[in-house]
Amino acid sequence: MAQTAQPFSHRIHLAAKLECSICHAGDNQLAKQSACLKCHKTAEIGPPIKTRLARFDHQLHLKLGNVAPLIAAAIDKKTYLATPAPDLRAQLNTQNPCEACHRGLEVSDRQDPSGLPQMADCLVCHNQIDPPYSCEFCHAKDAKLTPVGHTPDFLDTHTTGTLGFDKTTCAVCHGRKFHCLGCH
Repeated sequence: MAQTAQPFSHRIHLAAKLECSICHAGDNQLAKQSACLKCHKTAEIGPPIKTRLARFDHQLHLKLGNVAPLIAAAIDKKTYLATPAPDLRAQLNTQNPCEACHRGLEVSDRQDPSGLPQMADCLVCHNQIDPPYSCEFCHAKDAKLTPVGHTPDFLDTHTTGTLGFDKTTCAVCHGRKFHCLGCH
């Protein structure tokens, strides 16, 4: 009988004072089973969670140093393109440059999307937004990027006022300077 994959705990690995780069090396920095076998006899863990990125250069971003202060400054200046979680500002008090974008890993016992960077984090520096043309610079062409609220009838229904639509939530994809009349 085949064993099921065990959940991966960043909390346990970070508590052991392991550097992120020990496991996350190579293309796109996703851990490979061979990295687990360096310390474990068997690697009965599941595959890494899928991302919607086509490419990302962690090494280049790590050369920039810790970007947590930049994200914190954007929140303070109200230029962060999303409503920050109530504890986000406190989470950015980190010396680990990986945890600037991969927050909450020190308490995470499972792989889930909450440990992945949020689009608003990326847009602190990469702020040239021109959807749909700028999306494919980082995201795969087949990545599902549209929000769940963008139903097939979205173009007809979002202007009715019945959806309780908050235009500020549009900023992550459309930028702060977009105007409804730009499309209508």
